[in-house]
Amino acid sequence: MEYAEIISSLKKKQYKPIYFLMGEEPYFIDKICDWIEANVLDESEREFNQSVLYGRDIDVQTILSEAKRYPMMAERQVVIVKEAQNIRNIEAIESYAEKPLDSTLLVICYKYKTLDKRKTVSKTIAKTGVLFESAPLREYKVPDWINGYLKERNYNASPKAAQMLTEYLGTDLSKITNELDKLMINLSPGTEITPEHIQQNIGISKDYNTFELNDALAKKDILRANRIVNYFAANSKEHPIPVTIAALYGYFAKVLVLHFLQDKSEKAAASALGVHPFFVKDYLTAARNYPTNKLKQIFGFLREYDLRSKGVDNASADEGALMKELIWKILH
Repeated sequence: MEYAEIISSLKKKQYKPIYFLMGEEPYFIDKICDWIEANVLDESEREFNQSVLYGRDIDVQTILSEAKRYPMMAERQVVIVKEAQNIRNIEAIESYAEKPLDSTLLVICYKYKTLDKRKTVSKTIAKTGVLFESAPLREYKVPDWINGYLKERNYNASPKAAQMLTEYLGTDLSKITNELDKLMINLSPGTEITPEHIQQNIGISKDYNTFELNDALAKKDILRANRIVNYFAANSKEHPIPVTIAALYGYFAKVLVLHFLQDKSEKAAASALGVHPFFVKDYLTAARNYPTNKLKQIFGFLREYDLRSKGVDNASADEGALMKELIWKILH
């Protein structure tokens, strides 16, 4: 089941006896666990029928003992196991998963790891309960996720604002939601969040960031590109060269893909590149300004300056000087 399906079924009180929540992205695991912890039992039932265990302090036998208890003066009990990734031999839960108690709702939070789905324990849990894998969100999906999160709260973000947040915050959903929640405190419901709002409330410069650098390079706006890279050089702690090079590589890789697309319509190109359709015109501009032979040269520059930033064939140039050299070579 997907995250939205699980939450929807929980809200309808369509409970399963086991929820095994696993995977590299802790955000969705925490959200499902928090919903169950706060909503399945009412306040009067929780004292005797809701247990929260921690993997560092228990073993599988403790989980089984708790799960096999019957509720006291309630229809069900809830047993939540947090930090289950610290439990040895968690697969021994299979014996209980074969015939779980309908009166127990067992939630196991197994973060940063996954069960082997080929093994019988995974198949057994999936058959009698919910086996949910919380995979990291791919970067190109983050802007849409941000807008989905905002729309649920009666806000939205412009494409440029959503992309800025993605460039700055990456794919850590807990970090993203924390910043969005702080942002919404200062804005009225119904507001469209703009780059100006982000600069004022989060501190991301609307003019000096990797998104704007990519845009300046795409348009071969030499003055703006130099202004941005000079800002990066003066603020190298906030804009380390490895991060900037990675962003440049990702951008020019999309430009290269665009060159080889037969269908360069807005919809087809957006799907192939994994970007919002709003930005397709910018990639088309970049493709016109950077033919494939120049892109090949750029990838060579990116590799060279990545190595030089790590001390290879570089005796004295600092990050700022290297970044300026790299941008000059890309533009000329």
